Amino acid sequence: MEHILFLTGHLAQPSLERVLASIDSAPFTWEVRDLGLQVAGLMTADMILRRVPLTAGVDRIVVPGRCRGDMEALARHFGIPVQRGPEEVKDLPRFFDRAAKAITLDEYEVAIFAEIVDAPRLTVPEVVARAGLLRADGANVIDLGCLPETPFEHLEECVLALKAEGFRVSVDSVDSGELLRGGRAGADYLLSLTVDTLWVADEVASTPVLIPRVPSDEASLHEAVEIMQRRGREFLADSILDPIPFGLTASIVRYHRLRERFPEVPIMMGVGNLTELTEADTSGINALLFGICAELDVAAVLTTQVSNHARRAVKEADWARRIMYAARHHGTLPKGMTDALMTVHSKRPFLDTPEEIAATAAQVRDPNFRVQVSVSGLHVYNRDGLRRGQGAFELWPQLGLEDDAAHAFYMGVELAHAEIAHKLGKRYVQDQPLDWGCAIDRSAENLDAWCAPGTTKAPRKTTEEPFK
Repeated sequence: MEHILFLTGHLAQPSLERVLASIDSAPFTWEVRDLGLQVAGLMTADMILRRVPLTAGVDRIVVPGRCRGDMEALARHFGIPVQRGPEEVKDLPRFFDRAAKAITLDEYEVAIFAEIVDAPRLTVPEVVARAGLLRADGANVIDLGCLPETPFEHLEECVLALKAEGFRVSVDSVDSGELLRGGRAGADYLLSLTVDTLWVADEVASTPVLIPRVPSDEASLHEAVEIMQRRGREFLADSILDPIPFGLTASIVRYHRLRERFPEVPIMMGVGNLTELTEADTSGINALLFGICAELDVAAVLTTQVSNHARRAVKEADWARRIMYAARHHGTLPKGMTDALMTVHSKRPFLDTPEEIAATAAQVRDPNFRVQVSVSGLHVYNRDGLRRGQGAFELWPQLGLEDDAAHAFYMGVELAHAEIAHKLGKRYVQDQPLDWGCAIDRSAENLDAWCAPGTTKAPRKTTEEPFK
């Protein structure tokens, strides 16, 4: 059985040992070593090299998640794998569970068509720039939305410019003339043709998306599908998803009937009627819709991000399709893979109980403030004691920072973050931004880029270093 050495600091050691002891049927044995510093998050690779001797019988070393330095260099030195664990000790069971499952989110099946709904009002460079942003968020096809009674004189130029930049392009219009123009310019797809306008597909090489004459007219869609099958042409079929409360359930049933009647036909689903026309967080809506798409084996989704609340729709769709593909492929529930779509809440926001925080606070012997959040509220402590409260304004008078502007500013920011986390039920980690999932762009921190030299035993300047 694998034997793992866990490195930690003085304050975290009791908690780490309790968590490791609580893991049922762990596929490894373990030992914990205090590296002689109070805060485990201040550990560095250089410090590990100086303080950890080569140890026989150890198969792997796990260091704190925020340990800075080159883990590969450590692995070469010790001759065994060295890896960062999770940032929070109590996430270790989930960390090892995820490692055992080894589910990646690299694959997907659903293509994302991202519509530029106001393309006729944009210049060609603006269309290309917008397309670049959509592609970066995960779009596979750029859909040029044509507007009723709005001239699109530069339609062909837009198609050609996008194709020149390597984009796949669709043209979306109710005007057969615009569809023909887009197809002749080289558009890959045309949205959308009914059984009455299939003649457009005979004029161009573009792949058509078929829709019913009206959403409830399933027979006309089925007829169009059968005609295109006889012609041997590629196509997508879309039953039209209706908004709430104007037929959503009935439209989902139509998609189900379409799949039952044509088991192999590639289906498209336009989700904008839900994401744009429902004032609710779109991350959850996208998760549910892509779950339906996974069950129906939908080939493509058309989405938009026009409303301000839907401005991350493409990025959310990209995450949702990967999560649902993995769930379907591995025959598992869509959970435990990523928190990208958990934009408002956290699954395990409050890791420590008030009693555990109080026990940690009792060990602190320095003046630096620590901030933690539990189900009961905010906890702030240093060598002078533990303060509890529900928010920043309640705790501020207890801190005695009226004459220390820099420290006061720092604590104000941290307490505001902690208060938001407590009220929403989000994870709070001192000195780290709140995690809003895929709703906020956040660059991955390169922990290998810097390794603090020197000793941690030198006196710390509380007004110049992070307050831990």
